[in-house]
Amino acid sequence: MKRSTQVAAPLLASVALAMLAGCKQTQMKRCVNQQNVVVDDSFCENQPGQQQNNNNYYHPPGIGLFRWYYGGAGTYYPGSFATGGGYAPASGFSYATSRGGFGSSFSGRGTGE
Repeated sequence: MKRSTQVAAPLLASVALAMLAGCKQTQMKRCVNQQNVVVDDSFCENQPGQQQNNNNYYHPPGIGLFRWYYGGAGTYYPGSFATGGGYAPASGFSYATSRGGFGSSFSGRGTGE
């Protein structure tokens, strides 16, 4: 085998590994109630009349308290439970509120809870 081939193969492998390590893994971002039950995203989106308290809960008038839940297990579907994640985005991950296709996403810059 030529010397240039012996040098190029490990170099290409290390570049490919470095590129993969730099990619952000997409995690779920779901709106949940106080019991971590997934609800429609509209309850967490900034709408007129909503107020945010110190625990990052959004309080639509007359409905209840809701906040974003980042990562973990479960599904996006209302009524399911969100577990294994946290209430703050972890760095190194991106977050999607979509159930697939072209949805909105969020890139985390905070620390996990």
